[in-house]
Amino acid sequence: MKEHTIPLRSEVKKEDTWNLDHLYTEEEAFHADLEEIKLLSHKAPSFQGKIGTSKETFLEVLEYVSSISLKSEKVMQYSFLRHAADGSDNTNQRLKSMATTLLTDVSAAMSFIEPEILSIDENTITSWLLDPSFKDHKVMVMKMLRYKPHVLSGEMEHLMALQSEVGHKANETFSALTNIDFDFGSIKTDEGIIPLSQSTYSLFMQHTDQKVRKAAYKKFYKTFNSHENTLASLYETSVKQDIFRSKVRKHTNVRSMFLFPDNVEDAVYDSLISSVKEALPSLHRYYDIRKNQLGLKKLNHYDVYAPMVEGVKVTHTYEQAVDVITSALSPLGEEYVTTLRKGLTHDRWVDRYENKGKRSGAFSSGSFSGPPYILMNYHEDVLRDVFTLAHEGGNSMHSYYSAKNNPYPSYDYTIFEAEVASTFNEQLLAHYLLNNTNDNVMKKYIVSKQLEDTVATLYRQTMFAEYEHIIHTLAEGGEPITVELLRGEYRKLLEQYFGEKVVLSEESDLEGLRIPHFYRAFYVYKYATGISAAIALSQKVLNGGEKERGDYLSFLSSGGSTYPIDSLKLAGVDMSTEEPVREALKTFDTLLDTFTSL
Repeated sequence: MKEHTIPLRSEVKKEDTWNLDHLYTEEEAFHADLEEIKLLSHKAPSFQGKIGTSKETFLEVLEYVSSISLKSEKVMQYSFLRHAADGSDNTNQRLKSMATTLLTDVSAAMSFIEPEILSIDENTITSWLLDPSFKDHKVMVMKMLRYKPHVLSGEMEHLMALQSEVGHKANETFSALTNIDFDFGSIKTDEGIIPLSQSTYSLFMQHTDQKVRKAAYKKFYKTFNSHENTLASLYETSVKQDIFRSKVRKHTNVRSMFLFPDNVEDAVYDSLISSVKEALPSLHRYYDIRKNQLGLKKLNHYDVYAPMVEGVKVTHTYEQAVDVITSALSPLGEEYVTTLRKGLTHDRWVDRYENKGKRSGAFSSGSFSGPPYILMNYHEDVLRDVFTLAHEGGNSMHSYYSAKNNPYPSYDYTIFEAEVASTFNEQLLAHYLLNNTNDNVMKKYIVSKQLEDTVATLYRQTMFAEYEHIIHTLAEGGEPITVELLRGEYRKLLEQYFGEKVVLSEESDLEGLRIPHFYRAFYVYKYATGISAAIALSQKVLNGGEKERGDYLSFLSSGGSTYPIDSLKLAGVDMSTEEPVREALKTFDTLLDTFTSL
């Protein structure tokens, strides 16, 4: 029997890896920039007590902050990408640690700057910003002024900066434990003996053989179960860190603190949850259809990702995937498509395939100094991976347009907006594939894929968002965060969202201990709002003309020049209302009808 192996990083072809030469052609240049950042940080004390003395000094400080921040972003990006590609490599671990430690020290050295700026009379700052010399910094300063009630004294900000490195350790430890240290073993299949990992687990859950799904599920969660107390302790540490920060910065609660940067009201979060919970009967109908489609007497938790449509054997080499994606995105115009194609191929934005020590899943990471980079664990025989590449391509093009059309201090957009650009691309890809096949089975497959994505992105992420809110609220009320509490609250939500159609196993609630996004609190709801906005905007572009395309590209180009709700309004969707979410849920119902009719 053939045994599949995961290659070492050194065994991966160069052309299948991302080209970090766009950032640094040699490691010595990275170290030189680290040294330069250190020297620049030594200049910080010379500004203390002087920032508000004149317009000229204020401008000098803003330019100094932008200079050191730009260089810091570059070294952090490089070390992060090296580590993501192979976290088991000692050199990569060292580079990431060096960058993180230095930037913590730099942040501490500069911690007095923001409090001192906010101590300047606001009318004075506003008058200074009228000078054209401040053009590149105006947006950043105006956003900074919003933080005035939550910024501490210079001394306190210094302490917070020093503490920040420790504050991220729960997340880093969770990642190291689950991605590197955990040994899940292997699963015997008809295709051979396949290693079980964070990356391959999702593939096993989509396997057509229920015995393989069950074996992988049981083995995977057995590992998590044997470390449940450690995992619960790590998450408790993360939650307590969130609470510490919200109290110190005088926010009403943790959720308000995390919504504040995007200028999003609590009502947006609450209405998302209430709208989705009202639509749970549609989700339960979906699981009933799934059970019948799979021919099962009962639908187990390890069956909910199995393909509902069999007989579709589609293989896309990486290059073929790029061809399909760029054809699907043609409504966005020649410049968009040409730039993306070049980035995905010739310019090597993408690290394509799995290797040992590589981070699981996929992401796009942009910076001002280099191109946006995409991490993939691409499989040629998984059509879903074509969608993932289109998804991350959407994020990357958002980064590309933002950096191209904005100055560094205001180029970076929010995650709230990022999830729109990525899911938008998936919507266009599904539309293209449906319109370019006469195969009824393929049509069923694509519609089932859209259903699965809505479940995963709108329903599932909303469940995650509700869970985060429950746990943080309990912790803020003084409730001890134990394994029993975490698993108990998660199981309640599983029962509500899956309903009576899905049989939960004893270990099902361990899922709540393995979600990495929980270590970035109140982040996952943006996936749900993102797909809602993406559905609305994709329909506008597909059914519209030059104006609708121009509005969407203007949104991609807006970067951080405004707040996300406002930038999306310019594109044609108002996320401050319930309408986009409710319309997305109606689209889900329509897809269910389409699937059953097919």
